[in-house]
Amino acid sequence: MLNGKKAILLAATVAMCLSVVAFILYKTYTEPKAEEPTELLPTAYLEAEGDMQKKAGSVIELRLLADPLPPKWKAVGLEAFVRLPDHFEAETVVPNPANLGADDVSFSPEDGGVRIAIRNADGSAVSFSHKAEDNVLITLILKSKRELRGKMSEEFKVNKLEAIIPGGGNQAYDVSGATAAVAYTPPAAAIGKLPPNGNPVVAHKFGADPYTLVFDGRVYLYNTYDVFEYDADGNVKDNSYGSINRLSVISSSDLVNWTDHGYIHVAGREGAAKWATQSWAPAAAHKVIDGKDQFFLYFANNASHIGVLVGDSPIGPWRDPIGKPLITRETPGVNGVTWLFDPAVLVDDDGKAYIYFGGGIPEGQAAMPNTARVMELGEDMTSVVGEAAVIPAPFMFEDSGINKVNGLYYYTYCTNFIQEVRTEDSPPAGEIAYMVSDSPMGPWSYKGTILKNPGHFFGVGGNNHHAIFHFEDAWYIAYHAQTLSKAMGQPKGYRSTHLNQVVFEDNGEIGEIKANFEGVAQVRPLDPYVRNDAATIGWSAGIATELNEAASEVEDPSVIVTDIHNGDWLAVSGADFGKGAASFAVTAAGGDGGIIELRLDNPEGEKIGQLLLSPSANGEVWKEWKTDISGAVGIRHLYLVFKGKGEVPLFKLGTWQFGRS
Repeated sequence: MLNGKKAILLAATVAMCLSVVAFILYKTYTEPKAEEPTELLPTAYLEAEGDMQKKAGSVIELRLLADPLPPKWKAVGLEAFVRLPDHFEAETVVPNPANLGADDVSFSPEDGGVRIAIRNADGSAVSFSHKAEDNVLITLILKSKRELRGKMSEEFKVNKLEAIIPGGGNQAYDVSGATAAVAYTPPAAAIGKLPPNGNPVVAHKFGADPYTLVFDGRVYLYNTYDVFEYDADGNVKDNSYGSINRLSVISSSDLVNWTDHGYIHVAGREGAAKWATQSWAPAAAHKVIDGKDQFFLYFANNASHIGVLVGDSPIGPWRDPIGKPLITRETPGVNGVTWLFDPAVLVDDDGKAYIYFGGGIPEGQAAMPNTARVMELGEDMTSVVGEAAVIPAPFMFEDSGINKVNGLYYYTYCTNFIQEVRTEDSPPAGEIAYMVSDSPMGPWSYKGTILKNPGHFFGVGGNNHHAIFHFEDAWYIAYHAQTLSKAMGQPKGYRSTHLNQVVFEDNGEIGEIKANFEGVAQVRPLDPYVRNDAATIGWSAGIATELNEAASEVEDPSVIVTDIHNGDWLAVSGADFGKGAASFAVTAAGGDGGIIELRLDNPEGEKIGQLLLSPSANGEVWKEWKTDISGAVGIRHLYLVFKGKGEVPLFKLGTWQFGRS
């Protein structure tokens, strides 16, 4: 045990030690030793102009940017090493004389990239300042060494930018952020209608049961509006046809490029004919009544009625003039018709009009169903006159058609699929057959078949539906097949319209028609110097269309192009640029913006210009965008290829037009 004196002495000693430690700690944390400030290194950057292209030999510009060269470094040269992907090689290096004071700039390939040397031939000091608005040191021109095969991305990187100091002690730039990425996204693949084919006529939508109307230099094509139906799990199911209450309409002046006019809402609460529940298999007619052009659209309400709409133009708007069906099961002469549908209409040379319709097979009567009918229409085209007459069409199934050629009336139809009663001279199943008469009401003589079932040509069958029409001194047939849905992996009853040529022989017979993907020849070039709806499409990939709700009746297109993503494209066939185009303009709206590349003959063909559409900060605001172009001369296929970032829709497209040079 300590005595009292020693205890007091020990306590005093401990207190003194603690005071000293506290003083040292206080001095350490309150009075740090001053350090020299760290000097920041000048920084280098890298920018890539352009993107990778499929074709070997395509060029990318790589710009090396840097902070000014510190004067105190007194450099006699600069040296850089840029890492390159293995399928690029340096073609040349271009100095920026506005900023760079050096007369000798060279490059040499090395493993993994390219080395760049900058100096003066006499060994004097070099300089790099920001006299110009940019801070570009040099531009490296790179060339791809091989064709690209699929989607890919690559990165360029500056591994070194160093100032050469006499006597050693070289100074390095900070290159940690000197990278630039480039990518290659192949254009979207066309499905169904593959360039340069003409069939099916469009690939961005379906269209069945075609019927045509030729008016004022255009062919208007009306279709049953097939759209995918889905089950509860989101899988495409077989087409039930039961929910179809709209008809679609497209038109063309050349038979290859088709303008989408959207759809006609025919049946149901929102339709023009509210009494109807469905709208199938349209027929269209034109007649001048009281000095005014009137257009008539006939349709089937499932297999129960035939209705009629009236419009002041081939694309409407449409109204129901009678508020009820035109033809019902109470109509005289209709008794015995199994399916009251599939109308066709003829306006004869004397102004009288006739409607043809019917189909189905009464039990035991496959060889001669007697379910086809013809009936006179009233002068107003919205009433019927007298009694419907039977057309004795062998093996009749559906799909009436009517044409007058060289004074003869040709009734065409689709044969049924009943096999057990057929003989060798019977028409085969599911083919287009024809009969001839000297009168629109008959009597009729059976002649044979002219178009085999689609399964014979395209490997996917189904019903056969057609319309024959005359345009520009030639005859054509429109028919449907499941080619587009098959190409999409969904051959479940969703049909697309095709065109092929028809020949009426001198003896009055119709030559056999060969259906194919090639289609028909373009009858005239497209004029790129007029305002074209963007929904005028020869071929396309990835895009969709929708009604333009904000369209005026005069200035704006009724349908716009939507669902545009990076790599999507649309094209028109045979645009006649003449001696050359100098500018390109579009109307577009909304979205994240992007680029429209203008290319000739294919999605990765010769580039004649591009148009940058900046993002819209104010939602869907329509405006005009314009750019200069060069290289478009003569008749070429024109491709609008869309580029942008991410997976989001880029913008909506309304119209486009070129300006002459």
